[in-house]
Amino acid sequence: MKRIEILVAMLKLAQANGFDFRSWFQMYIQPEWPGTAEAIRILTQQSRYIALLFSHEFAMAVWKPGAQMQFLVPQTTYTQKNRSGKLITVTRRPFTRRICKTDTWEYHLQQMVVCKDPLSYLRRFLPAPEAPLAKKN
Repeated sequence: MKRIEILVAMLKLAQANGFDFRSWFQMYIQPEWPGTAEAIRILTQQSRYIALLFSHEFAMAVWKPGAQMQFLVPQTTYTQKNRSGKLITVTRRPFTRRICKTDTWEYHLQQMVVCKDPLSYLRRFLPAPEAPLAKKN
């Protein structure tokens, strides 16, 4: 998934939760409203989308306070000592996590700050496509 697609999908999610993209854009980027498609194009130039991603209004709309959120925790691999003292490699499979907290948006903003690519962090919160139902024989 391309960066622009992730940005558009997260923007749609935020707008569905009450985020007013037009007023935010006019307040923080430029006073003239060029239209949604052009505004998104402007944000992708010179990494201006970072201002949107770290905006408190945007974060509160994506991670609504008190709303249940589910996201995918990626696969991780690490080493640890077993009972006999030998180092072993442990691989955890990816899993879905569900949370419901009032300050969720603050936590996720902090996580995006320490992440190398904030869009890759946000990608985990995109609604998953529905899996096709298996046919019964």
